[in-house]
Amino acid sequence: MAGRERGEERETRAIRWPGGAAPGAAVLAALLASACTRSNNLLLGRVRAEVGGHAVVVTDCYRLRAPGPESDGPAGYRYAPCKDAVVSIRADTLTVNGRSYGRLAPGAGVLVDHGEVSVGTP
Repeated sequence: MAGRERGEERETRAIRWPGGAAPGAAVLAALLASACTRSNNLLLGRVRAEVGGHAVVVTDCYRLRAPGPESDGPAGYRYAPCKDAVVSIRADTLTVNGRSYGRLAPGAGVLVDHGEVSVGTP
């Protein structure tokens, strides 16, 4: 404190990691890897879930943890991983954002890609 009273300034030094930037890069890589799982890929904005026996993939959905599908009555399921994608499957009939896409074949996959809906064969 005596030095500050005389008008002297404190010297600051940059902290250097041993080995360069490798530890910081490793921490960043670990954080990014934890955001990417089989059901959720934050980097690509892609979420996936099994909904009533159908694989449903929604793109353009950047969430750390998307909610899973919910039961919606005796033969219905609702999957809303993002605000702009609500997928309902009731008695194997697909509805996305209130629009019906007809009956799904057993095990058929569903892709909601930036609002465009595609149904694949099993």
